[in-house]
Amino acid sequence: MSEHIIDFINVYKEFEGVEVLSNINLYIKQNEFLPLLGPSGCGKTTLLRIIAGFEEPTRGDVHLFGESIKGLPPFKRRVNTVFQKYALFPHLNVFDNIAFGLKIKKMDKQAIKKKVSDMLKLVGLAGYGDRDIAKLSGGQQQRVAIARALVNEPEVLLLDEPLGALDLKFRQEMQLELNRMQKSLGITFVYVTHDQEEALTMSDAIAVMNDGVIQQLGPPEQIYNEPRNSFVADFIGESNIISGIMKRDYFVHFANTDFECLDRGFNENEPVQVVVRPEDINITKKITDDMIVGKVSSVLFMGVHYEIRVNGDNGFEWLIHSTDFYDVDDRVGFALEPDDIHVMEVSQYDKMRTDDVAEAGK
Repeated sequence: MSEHIIDFINVYKEFEGVEVLSNINLYIKQNEFLPLLGPSGCGKTTLLRIIAGFEEPTRGDVHLFGESIKGLPPFKRRVNTVFQKYALFPHLNVFDNIAFGLKIKKMDKQAIKKKVSDMLKLVGLAGYGDRDIAKLSGGQQQRVAIARALVNEPEVLLLDEPLGALDLKFRQEMQLELNRMQKSLGITFVYVTHDQEEALTMSDAIAVMNDGVIQQLGPPEQIYNEPRNSFVADFIGESNIISGIMKRDYFVHFANTDFECLDRGFNENEPVQVVVRPEDINITKKITDDMIVGKVSSVLFMGVHYEIRVNGDNGFEWLIHSTDFYDVDDRVGFALEPDDIHVMEVSQYDKMRTDDVAEAGK
């Protein structure tokens, strides 16, 4: 089992009496790539700044390798940070930007030259040492910022939405590069993002945040396929989320229909939320009696699939992803298999939704 490198212990953070982090208990493993994922204002950047030492918890403690770092100034922590605005020095060339921290440490010139040269190779900028920062592309500047942080050999690299300023193509390229660098170096990356696809493709585990609380922590496959609550299901990918009643183990009622499922451990007749991913629904014009039936209300071409909305005869609208084209007003049907259905407990987030759970079993 990997050693915990960072532990948040009952951490709270307030700004002017407003609580932005609430009872955070989180561990981050050594050599792990962990995105902090959530919408703007959820507290993820504050969490990152607490690790870096730019903020202190109002209550609680943070440990690095089992020792408290509360009150320790940033320059004494074995972490470095890459910001969305890279904060490179415009008057220094690429080499001197990367070497800046090493020169502050008064390292030997030959050692600096070798470390910077090695780092330029690692980030794919060999031969760029003499270039002016202003003459680099956004992606190249981002690589310089990462090299400047990594050359100091931190135990943890903190990245605060570092790809946000890049266009889609560069962002995808840099996702692969960051993943390669992290595996090559074997250090811990903690990565703030609001981009679900970015988090899913780059991570060993994901911490999903909302309203200053960690909603779920787990591997990307688990976060996607077994969301803990409706917020996670709604935020990660697209979902059909419907109120229901768990009649008994492996048997749930929603959308005015009874379904077999793979879930258990709920109370009998417990109100629940049910998630069905749109890619798990297979629609057809060959309708049989055991199908949910409805009429296609809209069709959008999304490149790899069509996004289809179906108004079900049972009064529910379904979002469906299909590689087959259907016309608006087509009559279609579909059946749901047990592994298409995931049942979740009703959460505080669900209480803000418009679905009336109490009516779901009627």
